[in-house]
Amino acid sequence: MPKEKITKSKEPKKEKLESKKISASEFEKKVLELADKGITSEKIGEALRKEGIHPKDQNKKISKILKESNKYVNPDLKNIGEKLEKIIKHYEKNKQDKKSMREKDRVFAQLRIAKAYFSK
Repeated sequence: MPKEKITKSKEPKKEKLESKKISASEFEKKVLELADKGITSEKIGEALRKEGIHPKDQNKKISKILKESNKYVNPDLKNIGEKLEKIIKHYEKNKQDKKSMREKDRVFAQLRIAKAYFSK
């Protein structure tokens, strides 16, 4: 019985974007500009990479730049808080939804634990 050849898929390869070289001050200005829009440090890194600016080429981390300008928000706490707001809004409209009541209590406890953890 002859063996079948395994071939790679014929999908086109993703082209790598050339990384743009910008100065440290321009990088910081760009990071703070994105932070003013309410984006977390994780999403700022993604947005910069899409533009071809790689944060690893710079000497400072994004979160450090945001902490120095007092604009840093812990992404974990922000995400849990937003989730809790959505659940509370849903529960207020649908009082008969007992699963959402339990989910609201669970996420609130998760937020409380995360705040205690990050306040250390």
